[in-house]
Amino acid sequence: MHVANLIVMNPGDTVAVATRDLKKGEAAHTGDIGLTLTDEIPMGHKVALVDMAAGTDVIRYGDPIGHATRPIGKGGWVHVHNLFTNLEKEVAYTYSPVTMPAGGPPGDPPTFQGYRRRDGRVGIRNELWIIPTVFCVNGPAQQLADRINARYPAGPGFDGAFALTHANGCSQVGQDLLYTQNALAGLVHHPNAGGVLILGLGCESNCLDCFLPLVGDLDPQRVKVLNCQDVEDELADGMALLETLYAALSADRRSPCKAGELAIAVNCGGSDAFSGITANPLVGKITDRLTGFGGTVVMTEVPEMFGAEHLLMRRAENRMVFDAIVGMMNDYKAYFRRYGEEIYKSPVPGNIAGGISTLEEKSLGCTEKGGQAVVRDVIPYGGRLRKKGFNLLSGPGNDLAGITAQEAAGCVMTIFTTGCGTPAGFATPLLRLSSNSRVGRHKARWIDYDAGALMAGKTMNDAAGELFDLILRVAGGEMKTRSEACGYRQIGFLRDGVTD
Repeated sequence: MHVANLIVMNPGDTVAVATRDLKKGEAAHTGDIGLTLTDEIPMGHKVALVDMAAGTDVIRYGDPIGHATRPIGKGGWVHVHNLFTNLEKEVAYTYSPVTMPAGGPPGDPPTFQGYRRRDGRVGIRNELWIIPTVFCVNGPAQQLADRINARYPAGPGFDGAFALTHANGCSQVGQDLLYTQNALAGLVHHPNAGGVLILGLGCESNCLDCFLPLVGDLDPQRVKVLNCQDVEDELADGMALLETLYAALSADRRSPCKAGELAIAVNCGGSDAFSGITANPLVGKITDRLTGFGGTVVMTEVPEMFGAEHLLMRRAENRMVFDAIVGMMNDYKAYFRRYGEEIYKSPVPGNIAGGISTLEEKSLGCTEKGGQAVVRDVIPYGGRLRKKGFNLLSGPGNDLAGITAQEAAGCVMTIFTTGCGTPAGFATPLLRLSSNSRVGRHKARWIDYDAGALMAGKTMNDAAGELFDLILRVAGGEMKTRSEACGYRQIGFLRDGVTD
């Protein structure tokens, strides 16, 4: 009996992925497919299942991932040297809705211990956030966080104080400034923050007079404002305000909340060819399960939807949502062209080394995180959640700017997949999955769950059950994620315009 050393994602695929390094002349197998390799095939890279003439579309995930730039023989290596994107072509989008499977998992939704806020939303941490309007006050913001943490160590009912420092807030104009302001305003209202101190300077582009109207209504017991130029000692005045906020939030306690009250971000970075085979489809199962329970999942990384957007458009809840997806895609393409950039140049060196050859291939794997859920809404960058269910958010593939926007929209946790590994953490807990067990073992301090076990016989249903339980444990405060325990935390924003 032959042990499979190739993976085929769809019966119509013309390429398979090597599960290990394969030698020229070696026999390769999967299911009833067998062939002899005519090239060395690195682990995670593609091998041709059929002869392909130059110009022929190469099929993976049942969709084209580009075209052959020269003849490729059966058993040959398929990669950037003989495969090129089709994304240079213009795409005309047509509304062709597909009825998606209905319903969620049977039975009552599981519960976790969360923090229920006055607006009805549920947080999974009870933190004190210090949010600077501008980078100039990052120093005082961090000192204030350090001082309040020294006075009140984290414990039951209080998960710590954090300064959400950033590089923005001044020398910005127009839409560029609005991206920063809207995202910061969303963070002020975040359900993981039991209290917020907005820390301004006084002369910045994002001054309090122009920022606070975008923030909207505030709970004066939970949000305080300090303009540093208006006081003699911003640290003393800041500590007095933080004391008041701490007194309010320290009385908060966890209570039973349904899984369907969670709002979770899904994202990926440092993907490899296994990301679309293991980790991303696993996250897709979580998306389907959580939205089936009435919960919310937000997916962004618009450039990593190019070439796979038709699959999302088919799942639009209605024509209005379809039009919003089309608008989001076209706006992002215009954004690239405005700066003279080609839309197909997204795969980075780590992606390419891991076996991803084109943006279509990356996108088809990336969008697996959305499962089969109906797309209910499209959120602009810096916007906030309006609907439960599966949402798309207009944001970049850049982890920092994208995840910050997902958090600003109201997501309380991020499920993040990686093939290469990354330690980055953000404003909310991030649960990181490795797509392969090599990274899972090698970077155990970074990885929370090894989805590479799916390559070793673990079933997708078993893995989805384990991962969902892990999500609920993190949400309930029973454990911290790796990046959270390491103290890795940062925010950043999309930039689009001049710096004056």
